[in-house]
Amino acid sequence: GTPGGDLMRRYWMPIAPATEITAERPKKRVRLLGENLVLFRDGKGDYGLLPEQCPHRHASLYNGFVEEDGLRCAYHGWKFAPSGECLEQPFEPAGSKLRGLACRTGYPVQQLAGMLFTYMGPAPAPLLPRWEFLVRTDGTRSIVVLPIHNCNWVQGQENSHDPVHTYYLHGRMLQVQKQESWAAAAIAYYLRPIEDYSFQLCHEPGWSGIRKVRVFGGDRPEVETGHPAVFPNILIAPQGREIAMHFRVPMDDEHTYIIWCEFTPNKDGAAVEQRDEDIPVTYLPHPLRHDGEYDLTTFPNQDLMAWETQGPVFDRTTELLGASDKGIAMFRKLFLEQAAVVGAGGEPDGVIRDPAINEIVEFTLSTGQSRSAEELDSGNGLTAGQVAAFVSAHGD
Repeated sequence: GTPGGDLMRRYWMPIAPATEITAERPKKRVRLLGENLVLFRDGKGDYGLLPEQCPHRHASLYNGFVEEDGLRCAYHGWKFAPSGECLEQPFEPAGSKLRGLACRTGYPVQQLAGMLFTYMGPAPAPLLPRWEFLVRTDGTRSIVVLPIHNCNWVQGQENSHDPVHTYYLHGRMLQVQKQESWAAAAIAYYLRPIEDYSFQLCHEPGWSGIRKVRVFGGDRPEVETGHPAVFPNILIAPQGREIAMHFRVPMDDEHTYIIWCEFTPNKDGAAVEQRDEDIPVTYLPHPLRHDGEYDLTTFPNQDLMAWETQGPVFDRTTELLGASDKGIAMFRKLFLEQAAVVGAGGEPDGVIRDPAINEIVEFTLSTGQSRSAEELDSGNGLTAGQVAAFVSAHGD
């Protein structure tokens, strides 16, 4: 019911690797967008995502029985289809109107690239985006699940729009930690001087977001083509030959679920057959050591430390933004713009309904319409007055 929540419900969100739901363990508790839910797969193979509490006496459906056509509550046997329809109410009169009142909101679940996605917004649901790194056949995929982050998802996503943190948080940190030889290449890469950086707000077929571009100097000069931060909560991160999609999923205001899909293209471009059940899944431990200090020897741990130590939801009225934070300011303006669009009854950027566009959503780096930071500041999209009025109506 908040503007931010209403906006986030317009997008498909990953909720778990598909391998977590099996015949032996066909259900899982899920917390997403402030709701406690039960993910399950019935005997016919259909996925369901239902509110955890049974509408009868609010016992947890997680402890219920998965049957051929749905999930039955363990308390009194009320049964629910994946759609949320109440199928049976034992011990109630035949034809009781209570059955209709017991129907729940069942959220649709789809499987893609070894991950399960759900959509929690108003019907009709948009298409589940077929991002190229989830559907390309010229390589292999792996999945990484990070520990639950004890902070708001925005703190992780804002990091994607920060072009300079890598110098100290990753390059210098790895150097100080005296890593083994595997880190030498990363240290050399991130300790190059950053001579310039810029930001572009991009609108391309199938996605919208912000691309940061860095210009490196030193003995290995380079102008990056830019890492797209896909609105609202995805980062495309090249990691050598491997390309990772980082999904920052809001569990609630103070906890974030992060899952990566890593795609490694073949050198020869040949097609590879990789079944979803064969995609390996790695679960990273939380970086807090037994002594309460962060283990800062890896990239994910370094990022997680920076995000969590800001606090569960840090007070942005007290921060001191600098020139290198322009991408963060652009992201915040974009979020306010799109929340206002939804509040006015419109559809936000990046929602796909055209099957032709969704055959494969590619991340070209040299095409597509872009708005620079200066163009955004000048009032493209909503005017500054419209944004100010929206903020005034809904709070900071």
